[in-house]
Amino acid sequence: MIRLNKFLAIHGVGSRRYCESLIQEGKVLVNGEAACLGMKIDPRHDQIFLADQGKITPKNSKLHYIMLYKPTGYLTTMADPLERQTIRELIPEIPDRIYPIGRLDYQSEGLILLTSDGNLAYRISHPSSGVPKTYLVKVKGHPSPQLRNRLVQGIKLKDGWSSLDEIREMKSRTLANTWFRLVIHSGKNHIIRRMFMAIGHPVVKLKRISIAGVGIGQLKPGQWRFLTTQEIQLLKEFGNKKEK
Repeated sequence: MIRLNKFLAIHGVGSRRYCESLIQEGKVLVNGEAACLGMKIDPRHDQIFLADQGKITPKNSKLHYIMLYKPTGYLTTMADPLERQTIRELIPEIPDRIYPIGRLDYQSEGLILLTSDGNLAYRISHPSSGVPKTYLVKVKGHPSPQLRNRLVQGIKLKDGWSSLDEIREMKSRTLANTWFRLVIHSGKNHIIRRMFMAIGHPVVKLKRISIAGVGIGQLKPGQWRFLTTQEIQLLKEFGNKKEK
């Protein structure tokens, strides 16, 4: 037996959270009846139907694991009703349904991971997962050591306390700006920008270079590649730790 939302995610319908929303909206049928949240199914015997897609059957199709260097000016989504630029346009060669693991805001650039493995995507992107992400950040001015310590010790924002895991100044300081390399595990929206704004040093540029130990390497803006076997295994091992 397997939870229905996990079954749908594994077979490329979307993340577990998205699959749960489909179930709540009555768009999933199990043996001809509307499914309910939390139910378990037997994939060998139960008939699963999804609105607009028909029957979902167990399959062994190849799963895709991709890294993309998202340029600024692109939305981290596969479709946009306002027809703005999305990351889907950067990977047209992949015909299967894939979706991003987490997000990177419109003004930011850097590493995005995408996959058709809904189970892994759920474990890595869930807000409670605590996945470490590494960024290069340029901010206005020159934050003092005391202000940097505040960011590590914790700073209170409107949605609660947040902190950096690490912060290190780079050697490329200018008269107007300072570059930092930092690590954070929080998945809150715009968290880095909000934290630096709170100490009076707004972010000028933000680039993500690593997620859970998988680095962007030599990719340039707009480029993508498939993850290596070792990188996929690293993500799965991290996801398994968080699941426990």
